[in-house]
Amino acid sequence: MAPPAAEIEKMVVVARKGRLRQRYDGEYRLVAGCVPYRVGAAGGQPQLLMVSTPNRDDLVFPKGGWEDDEDVHEAACREALEEAGVKGTIDRTALGMWVFRSKSSPVSSGDSPRGACKGYIFALEVAEELQQWPEQDTHGRQWVSPEDAYRLCRYDWMREALSALLDRLADAETAAPSAQERDDDRDRVYMMVKAAAAATADRAVALC
Repeated sequence: MAPPAAEIEKMVVVARKGRLRQRYDGEYRLVAGCVPYRVGAAGGQPQLLMVSTPNRDDLVFPKGGWEDDEDVHEAACREALEEAGVKGTIDRTALGMWVFRSKSSPVSSGDSPRGACKGYIFALEVAEELQQWPEQDTHGRQWVSPEDAYRLCRYDWMREALSALLDRLADAETAAPSAQERDDDRDRVYMMVKAAAAATADRAVALC
């Protein structure tokens, strides 16, 4: 008897381990990740997908090492699949590039890049959620509102990437007279999340 489709899916998709194929830019380890989102129905606000990590109480956006047999977009999509179990359409224009300090490496003095990562973060519109995914034992997933996402963001880069995504989605909306109430609600949401970002300027060290 053949195994269920979900089991076949889990056997085929296996998370990559180790750093044998890791890309570097000088001493910077290169990282790719994304902010997974879905657009609300009938003009509602978008939702963001965040993942939990082992031995941590906070939630993060999926990201990880960019390897030498893939381009940066493939790396970002792979991390979303491995950590969050989602597939979708990636916007090939990055939300930005941020430098992280890896907590697994000692903090270097001055501006030395030793132990640091350069991370390219993209927007990923989710089209499919897998019932099983490679790292589900260590990464749970949770859909949250923009307000909750800002509150949960531990690091500045996360808030900045989220802000860039919301601005991009707002710019993409088509203006129409019948959409006035929806636009007013959207503006209220953006004002709230921007205020939350300003009130939670946390300079914590990011984990690569």
